[in-house]
Amino acid sequence: MAATAPEILAHLTGAAAAARRHADATLQAARVLLCRGGRPDAPAMHVHQRALHGCAWTVTTAEAVVRAAEAAQRLAEAGRLGDLDAQLLAVGIDEYLAQLAGGIPMGPGEIFRPQELGLDDAAAALRADPACVALQTAGGPEARAAIVAALRSGTPITETTLDDELDLIRDQFRRYTEREITPHAHHWHRADELIPHAVIDQLAELGVFGICIPAEHGGMGLGKRAMCIVTEELSRGWIAAGSLGTRSEIAGELIAAAGTPAQQAHWLPKLASGEVIPTAVFTEPDAGSDLASLRTRATLQPDGRWRIDGNKIWITHGARSDLMTLLARTEPDVAGHDGLTMFLAPKPRGTDDDPFPAPGMRGGDIPVLGYRGMKEYEIAFDGFEVPADGVLGGVRGQGFRQLMQTFEGARIQTAARAVGVGWRAYDLGWRYANDRRQFGRALVEFPRVGDKLAMMVAETLIARSLTLHAAAEKERGRRCDIEAGMAKLLAARTAWGNADAALQIHGGNGYSLEFEISRVLCDARILSIFEGAAEIQAQVIGRGLLAASTPPK
Repeated sequence: MAATAPEILAHLTGAAAAARRHADATLQAARVLLCRGGRPDAPAMHVHQRALHGCAWTVTTAEAVVRAAEAAQRLAEAGRLGDLDAQLLAVGIDEYLAQLAGGIPMGPGEIFRPQELGLDDAAAALRADPACVALQTAGGPEARAAIVAALRSGTPITETTLDDELDLIRDQFRRYTEREITPHAHHWHRADELIPHAVIDQLAELGVFGICIPAEHGGMGLGKRAMCIVTEELSRGWIAAGSLGTRSEIAGELIAAAGTPAQQAHWLPKLASGEVIPTAVFTEPDAGSDLASLRTRATLQPDGRWRIDGNKIWITHGARSDLMTLLARTEPDVAGHDGLTMFLAPKPRGTDDDPFPAPGMRGGDIPVLGYRGMKEYEIAFDGFEVPADGVLGGVRGQGFRQLMQTFEGARIQTAARAVGVGWRAYDLGWRYANDRRQFGRALVEFPRVGDKLAMMVAETLIARSLTLHAAAEKERGRRCDIEAGMAKLLAARTAWGNADAALQIHGGNGYSLEFEISRVLCDARILSIFEGAAEIQAQVIGRGLLAASTPPK
């Protein structure tokens, strides 16, 4: 008989504590290898990059266990933790404990094992911990079979945030997505069409573009958890719908944090209402994640305006936008980040026939596997003009530092997109496994198929817990670049794993473009690349953890 919620809950706190002890041991071993004089050492981190990233993945996995266990405890205290919820957590946490003790998949063919940092004893202690041993039973095959049986009987998963307002927001956007996005998403993807203007207008009416913009500037001022919930639900219909608010999130946070009062008064209400659709213009063909090497130049003209010359790439929703947050080099003699300035650069909206009608800029869209609906563009600037008041905050040379302030929110939002994509993959796999019959049985009745589905739900719930924790930290005004990176790192892996498993359940049909899972697989693949590739995330997390653990002087 599968374990009940109270029985499982009794083990979760102990398992979370054991996971945290293992993470601490991993971090300590990494510091010995990667620090010199008590500080992170760049040459050592380069030579031993695998160990640095393995440390990041280990601590991320342990943190996911801790936050999922905390979420379960809150549900239990509110009387809302059901047997199904607890069994799902037992399955997911048991798997993550096994990864901590045996090996964590950082990527295909890249399993980081504890012995690489000399942690054989720590791994053995984790495996032998009584709470972890108990969860091995509670999260075993019997539990996965019980999960599938409960889901087939219609038992709901508890999704409350224990906040009535946030729960209402989830309900509203789930109903909207099911009605207006999900039925049409695959057609829009197959046709490689931009999301219809009508959908953008509807999202504007629902307040999507102003969720985190302060109320005094026309926004909703709801905070990052609300943003996560809206993003997750829209992305469950289609990642493009969930991504529409990303550029408004970045632009709004940039202007609210660093803009002049005049810039805030002019742009924030227009962003919040959806009257102005922004796009982020940062990446260059030869720079990628290395923003310090950006070459696009901004030259001050005698009349006070700025001339932009250079090339940008991977500009999402670039044509159908009104405002560019554009990063360019204004100080040619200053190397690295210090020579970069952020501009608020207005532009006219383009069309399919003429995507960039403004003088001094030209470009076209980049055909892509997935993540369609807003299109990706490359843009060449040759004498494009930005008004004299277009320097963000009126301060030159601060562009990179200003952009860094938005990375936390953007990566949390990307984690929420990944959670939504993970749910859609599960939805499609679940429906197909119940509808499709082979050898006289529904596919869901085969244990290997049922195991996949149970793990898909479990990992998605854990990724959601980690994402909402990062969002809550951001709402509290705390620095959370490590938490945001962890959420994105884990959620992106979960979305891809779910999509791959769901396509496997579809078999040959999943490989057909007619089946929606083919789109979800392509959409999921981008999540570990944009807003900081998984390797960049691991580097940032690992370096940040080492620095945070350095004793103060």
